[in-house]
Amino acid sequence: MPISGNQDLDEPATARHPRFPALLLGVPALLFVLITWQVVTDGPLVRLDERVSRGLVHPDGLSEFLSDLGNVQVALPVLAVALGYVALRTRGTDRWWLPVLAAALAMALVPALIVPLKELTDRPGTPAVPPATGYYPSGHTATAAIAYGSATLLLLPRLRAPFARRALLAACLALVLGTSFGLVRHGYHWPLDVVASWCLCAVLLSSLWLFLRRAAPPEQSRPA
Repeated sequence: MPISGNQDLDEPATARHPRFPALLLGVPALLFVLITWQVVTDGPLVRLDERVSRGLVHPDGLSEFLSDLGNVQVALPVLAVALGYVALRTRGTDRWWLPVLAAALAMALVPALIVPLKELTDRPGTPAVPPATGYYPSGHTATAAIAYGSATLLLLPRLRAPFARRALLAACLALVLGTSFGLVRHGYHWPLDVVASWCLCAVLLSSLWLFLRRAAPPEQSRPA
């Protein structure tokens, strides 16, 4: 039977472009390796990072509030609510627990990856914080990105209205970018600390997204 144009449009991007998953995972992973190499060797990118930071740091109440969005006490309850909601809505269906478990595992990987990297790189903090090391990469950025990002990936298939889907994506983006801006603005982290966490979380969230697409029923796996 010939494939119609509409059927071709409904194919997932990963099916139409076999190299897409490799690019989705490979590009941010490569950037993360490059940034980490510069941090470890105190390369020219680090010196540029320090100059940029001096121009951005301006501690105030707003930046502190935004940076607190990456606290475990704030971000984890949001993910927990999303996990509970999805579990209740899908319980009893085939392998209903897989998406919930996958998102929880992504969150558990944050400290498992971030803590050893902090010890390995041993990067000192900005002049705005007390003298210490272990600031690279940013744990608060990673916590926000994975918690809010995983919650978004779980909830998106259950929203049918395009406006609701866009609003959820916009809220997730605002929370992650707000946290990142607050951390840099207040001087809690160098900009490269935050960018490296973006790259690392892009790999984790892309892996989760690819897994959820494979695990979801056919009617939920197509892009909106």
